[in-house]
Amino acid sequence: MGIIDVIKYEGDNRTFIWKHPAEDFNTASQLIVHESQEAMFFLNGQALDLFGPGRHTLETQNLPLINKVVSLPSNGISPFHAEVYFVNLTEQMGIPWGTNSKVQYMEPEFGFPLSIGASGEMALAVREAKKLLVKIVGTEAVLSQDNLISYFKAFLQTRVKTALVQAVQNKALNIFELDAHLEEFSDDVKGRLASDFEEYGLELTQFLVTTVMRPEGDPIYEKFRELYFRQYADVREAQIEQQVGIINQETEAKRTVIEAGATADKRRIEGYTYQQERGFDVAEKVAANEGVGEFANMGIGLGMVSGVGGPVGNLVSGAMASSIGTADPLVDPPSVSVVDGNGQPADTGQQNAKFCPECGRPFGSTEKFCPECGTRRG
Repeated sequence: MGIIDVIKYEGDNRTFIWKHPAEDFNTASQLIVHESQEAMFFLNGQALDLFGPGRHTLETQNLPLINKVVSLPSNGISPFHAEVYFVNLTEQMGIPWGTNSKVQYMEPEFGFPLSIGASGEMALAVREAKKLLVKIVGTEAVLSQDNLISYFKAFLQTRVKTALVQAVQNKALNIFELDAHLEEFSDDVKGRLASDFEEYGLELTQFLVTTVMRPEGDPIYEKFRELYFRQYADVREAQIEQQVGIINQETEAKRTVIEAGATADKRRIEGYTYQQERGFDVAEKVAANEGVGEFANMGIGLGMVSGVGGPVGNLVSGAMASSIGTADPLVDPPSVSVVDGNGQPADTGQQNAKFCPECGRPFGSTEKFCPECGTRRG
């Protein structure tokens, strides 16, 4: 190949380093370096002059290291022999990685020995082109993503496996919780690998663990999975029962409040109080011939029951009187048969006695107001 007048990059975006096929140039050649690229001249395996983005006319002034080795004349066009490497500095993403085998560890929750693997993607960027060229490229014409990963394959496998196991054990996570912590694993492994890439002028800008491979079909793993899900099911069932109990209590409390409110509204609409309602209940029992003996045993008279109040007292008194075979004291007040020494009816003031409609106390013949509750005599 003859002397080249224009030197430019002709690789693709998945290439970290690309070597120009020509090796003979002259001081009048044009060097074109794209954005996020660097171009470096090598001579006899030694890294010499470095150029950044832009168009450069090769001259002895901007080739000081080559001029020092080759002793180029200071005027005119001078041919020289060198190798030109273009280095991509852009971040290259989506580089796949994966463990070539599973690593065994002791599951922290149940103490089962298990084996897991992992895979994902990472992103790399060249930060020191000269360091990368000197340590890795050598005589290679192209350093692609695949070539680069092949260089780092051995320590990637070792570092990833170790970091994954340590992260799982340090956090005491069982194997079924790993997917929920992939971001943490990714950050942890990235931190462990960063320094290894820096030694070669590379920056590990991103490292993602996207998949954790479990030992499906392994008898130990299957036994562990059965125990775990059985335990999980028991805990979940207890939680559901507790939640149902809480819901039932809340529902019962709401129902009680609603019923109490409805009863209060009913009393307010129909115009009676709680005490009056209890009087109705007593009256119903008396009317059904229930509890008459009980009232008698307790010494509760018709007048006292009438004291329940107003119409309710009247109703109760009437019901009791009817049940024990007596007349209603409000309708048919009892006559008092008291005689004097001659056998004639004596005037005791009670012959025409009536009962107070409010408290049930009998009125004296001369009483206008009830001395018990103050109700006017009818």
